Amino acid sequence: MATVLSVSGSPSVTSRTARLLRHLDTRLTAQGHEVIPLDIRTIPAEALFGADFRHPAIVGATELFARADGVVIGTPVYKAAYSGLLKSLLDLLPQYGLVGKTVLPLATGGSTAHVLAIDYALRPVLSSMGAAHIVQGWFTLDKDLAVGADGTLTVAPGPAEALAQVVDQFSEALGSRTAPPAAAGRAA
Repeated sequence: MATVLSVSGSPSVTSRTARLLRHLDTRLTAQGHEVIPLDIRTIPAEALFGADFRHPAIVGATELFARADGVVIGTPVYKAAYSGLLKSLLDLLPQYGLVGKTVLPLATGGSTAHVLAIDYALRPVLSSMGAAHIVQGWFTLDKDLAVGADGTLTVAPGPAEALAQVVDQFSEALGSRTAPPAAAGRAA
């Protein structure tokens, strides 16, 4: 199937956003995709905030984006926008670093007041970077994400169903974009 880069823009080690992404990675893997997780917080701060395009961690992240057929981007919402950590990495990627990619934007936050952050803050940046297809994103409230003592994530039933649908739509969009041209031609 497809190679998916699953990117967490959360600066927190105990991030619900990152846990949600890893939870969704399992669904994508079960659907036959190769999923590569990337937690931006693991990239050295001096590389990100010093705009060191040649730093090995930045070069490596850029290569992961280039290799991916699809990208899942998850971010906590701060001040009605995606995280500064995510912005730092996006600023260091090539201007058209998402050309040909299918992208699924996801966000988490404490209030529904931030639900439009995906469409008004994140989607325009992803579009400007040349994403071929940005599927319907999803915002999940922090209160709907419970972390167990063992670190496992449980998503409340309603949001869990909605997230499953969004991930399945992303997977279907990936399948239609990664189908060999001969197979795509026969399906028409």
